[in-house]
Amino acid sequence: MERRMLLPEILQSRAARQPDRRAYVFLGEHGEEEAVLTYADLHSRALAVAGNLARRCAPGDRALLVFPQSLDFIVAYFGCLYAQVIAVPVNPPRRDHIQDATRSIVTDCGAAVVLTVESFIEPLRPAVESIGPGLAWIAVDRPADPSGPAGPAGTGEPAFEPRSPDPDSIAFLQYTSGSTSAPKGVMVSHRNLAANLEMIQRAFGHDENSTMVGWAPFFHDQGLIGNVLQPLHLGSTSVLMSPATFIRRPLLWLSAISRYRAHTSGGPNFAFEVCVARAARAIGPDLDLSSWKVAFNGAEPIRAETLRRFTETFAPFGFAGSALYPCYGLAEATLFVAGSGKGRGPRTIGVDPVELGNGRYVDAAGPSARALTGSGQLLPEESVRIVDPETARPVPGNQVGEIWVSGEHVARGYWERPDATTRTFGAECVGEPGRAYLRTGDLGLLVDGELYIVGRLKDLIIIRGRNYYPQDIELTAQSSHPALRPGGCAAFCVPGADGERLVVVQEVRADHRLAGDGADIAASIRAAMVREHDLALGDLVLTLPGRLPKTSSGKIMRAAARRCYREAGFEVWTSGAPTAA
Repeated sequence: MERRMLLPEILQSRAARQPDRRAYVFLGEHGEEEAVLTYADLHSRALAVAGNLARRCAPGDRALLVFPQSLDFIVAYFGCLYAQVIAVPVNPPRRDHIQDATRSIVTDCGAAVVLTVESFIEPLRPAVESIGPGLAWIAVDRPADPSGPAGPAGTGEPAFEPRSPDPDSIAFLQYTSGSTSAPKGVMVSHRNLAANLEMIQRAFGHDENSTMVGWAPFFHDQGLIGNVLQPLHLGSTSVLMSPATFIRRPLLWLSAISRYRAHTSGGPNFAFEVCVARAARAIGPDLDLSSWKVAFNGAEPIRAETLRRFTETFAPFGFAGSALYPCYGLAEATLFVAGSGKGRGPRTIGVDPVELGNGRYVDAAGPSARALTGSGQLLPEESVRIVDPETARPVPGNQVGEIWVSGEHVARGYWERPDATTRTFGAECVGEPGRAYLRTGDLGLLVDGELYIVGRLKDLIIIRGRNYYPQDIELTAQSSHPALRPGGCAAFCVPGADGERLVVVQEVRADHRLAGDGADIAASIRAAMVREHDLALGDLVLTLPGRLPKTSSGKIMRAAARRCYREAGFEVWTSGAPTAA
């Protein structure tokens, strides 16, 4: 079998063969081109970073990448690959405050060096070094030290020469979002990256002319692998912007797709919802989305109603519903596991929610049915099984089970967590001795070759022996009254005197916080729970916007919400006036 080229080798080849081709374009707050990197620029700057790293640490050491969303991050990342130093991307601080998850990562990875921008060093150094003292600091936007080993002309120093890495060596640590537990460092090897990038290329129908537009944060697997590494793998161009810019101006995302004739772009389900909401105010007349062939939606749950409304809203501007591309993946599988066929559009089925709670798929229609949107088809490069997590036996096709994945794209395990690595990455399916599977922790089923995600194993709610999926309860709650904030709900159970008590914490929309009627809102939620799920709430907490903990990718952290509820409580909203819980 022909050996795959690895990313450091691909960049060197691109810089030699396509030196002036624009690899990355970064857009500013109003869509202006703020910075550009050609393949030659990226190669040259990455070599300088690698030279700086080589005199401060050894191959295999870890480097924290702490950056605002900018092209400097990409330079630092490839500098690490060239120096064979393990990159550890982290969430940048907010107003000089380091998040708890970042603190955990700094402690866990045992970094030797911090790569950042010069403006971050002074405010960050005291806080970071209080967690991990003795770190070296490198500002990648600072002019190179002329006496350094990067070898500028006339210094007499040898130029840094990157060596081809071992395919099974660790390329970087992708820390999990911490939605159900403390962040863990997924050890992604060069082989894992190469295999998954090839899978994405084939599944999305990409080639060197497939321009991409993205705004997902680079410390997140979707932002890094999907929007940064996949374009370089192809030799195409990626147009990037800040997540903060997207949140403030969501339609600027679509404008960039139109302007740069992007083939591929996407994000979590909420991104499509936000664009629909904003489109009600104004859409520029020159918006043309006809080039957009792969509009990937890569977060669960994917809402069929969101996809329908997005298509209806933007069809007059050239968007084709067949471009919608639901997909599924996770950091432990590098990124991508399953996806819709290019140009096929999404598939949706109606299921009986009672039978689904019992772990069985039964087709249903009408208002009582639950709509499930498929996350795509499996790929020939992998093995995916739907397994009973208790017996490790594959379940019949109409039953819900845990999704297990095997293939070259499955990562090596968790950094310095051998027991967790064995439990998660070393599962063995009955009937397949000697083959290791990744236990994803996600519940799903296969129907006619399509993968449907049902929920998270750890988040499953069990009341009186019946299973409920929290995202169903949360959707019912937040849809029951116009004053409630979409995406701002957490459902979980806590111990009670007579068994498990169901708790719902729901944020009130900012524009209703002063005018809403608390009694009316609470009554609407409780009535909807009885009507839709035959459930009585043990407790309902109405709180203010932004109080529920979320991951960096926007997922509700239900375990953290449960912990907050039991320990400190939430700030309670009552009829326009917040009070302490």
